[in-house]
Amino acid sequence: MGSRQNRRFDALVLGGGIAGLEAALNLAEQNFAVAVVEKDASIGGKMIRLSKVFPTLDCSSCITTPKMAAAAHHPNIALFTYCEMQTLERRGEDLVAGILQKSRYVDVEKCIGCRQCEYQCPVLVPDAEQGGFAARKAIYIPFSNAIPQKALIDTDNCILCGRCAKVCPTQAVNYFEQPEEFHLTAAAAVIATGFEAIPLEDKVQYGQGRIPNVITALQMERLLAPHGPYNRVLRPYDGMEPDSIAFIQCAGSRDQSLGVPYCSRVCCMYAIKEAMLLSGALPLADIAIYYMDIRAFGKGYEQFYQTAQAMGVNFVKGKAAYLDPGENGAVRVRYESQEATGGVQVAEHDLVVLSLGLVPAWDPQGRCLLSTGGDKFIKTVKPKTAPTLTDLEGVFVAGAAAGPKDIVDSIAEAGAAAMEASRYLSKQ
Repeated sequence: MGSRQNRRFDALVLGGGIAGLEAALNLAEQNFAVAVVEKDASIGGKMIRLSKVFPTLDCSSCITTPKMAAAAHHPNIALFTYCEMQTLERRGEDLVAGILQKSRYVDVEKCIGCRQCEYQCPVLVPDAEQGGFAARKAIYIPFSNAIPQKALIDTDNCILCGRCAKVCPTQAVNYFEQPEEFHLTAAAAVIATGFEAIPLEDKVQYGQGRIPNVITALQMERLLAPHGPYNRVLRPYDGMEPDSIAFIQCAGSRDQSLGVPYCSRVCCMYAIKEAMLLSGALPLADIAIYYMDIRAFGKGYEQFYQTAQAMGVNFVKGKAAYLDPGENGAVRVRYESQEATGGVQVAEHDLVVLSLGLVPAWDPQGRCLLSTGGDKFIKTVKPKTAPTLTDLEGVFVAGAAAGPKDIVDSIAEAGAAAMEASRYLSKQ
């Protein structure tokens, strides 16, 4: 963990997901001092929340956790978690970042991660890390392999009973902690802020999150994870094992009404991956994917798609227009078939998964002079020959911060951004 002081580094990495960690480790191995600033309470980004990765179906945690640990223990890397970058400006040859350390209400220097506070807390609230399907306490460590293993208090749900402070063996709980602003100075920066999914509430035609048993793909990832909320795949509405599961593709992507006219690139492949995992978890279930186009563009992706077809996944070429609640928790899918039969058709499923579009997780407007494209992702000045270069000197971009991309491309681009930053630093 980095000390909350005004400090100087060679490079600043904004974002502690897989792209940010890869860029930080690459720079640190070249003996550059690196600061990693992460908005969440733990590093790991979206990837640590996944079950498996496509097309190899390797364990996602098994890939991400070693990188998290390597970054946490590297002598050249300082982690600043639960922080937000407020400003980034160039002052001569330096980049100065204004950082806001949000309040954990727990002293990270004293906290030993024993979880005694969590065990004693009487408040239970839905756990976003488990898709909202399980509960956590009002004081908590985000997940079992979170780095750092430090607790924080959810002030929206804390009832100030004082039990956590009484039981803490190191007196780490501080109800009066205030947010703190500080500055980090570096010669170069890598922006790896990643993506967020379009909020389910934005899709009026898909029920705006009010239809039981309509979930997002990230929620399905948690149901499929070996350390998920139920240890098996169950419908959240009534705990029933679903016999029929549907995936709705382009649920927000390629949609002018939401201001997302672009393809989010990864949705086809993660839906196919989840469908294959479901085939193993529920071998008797009927699984359908409603799609406009299947875009299996990467190495081994077409074979992955064909394998899913051979496993019995039903690919239905048609655009789902509306979702309505059915009887006994079922969901009716009204779609326009683009197959030989054509026309508007209705199908009923026990569980529906929406492949929501991807949007930027961070907006530089008002924070720094980085430009964005029409899609709101960070603009690159040479997308074909040097896709990590931005229009701000010494600032590079990696991963989904520049546009939707899969894990393989994010890691490759993070390595490229690190080398561009290394070359820039070597010239200083």
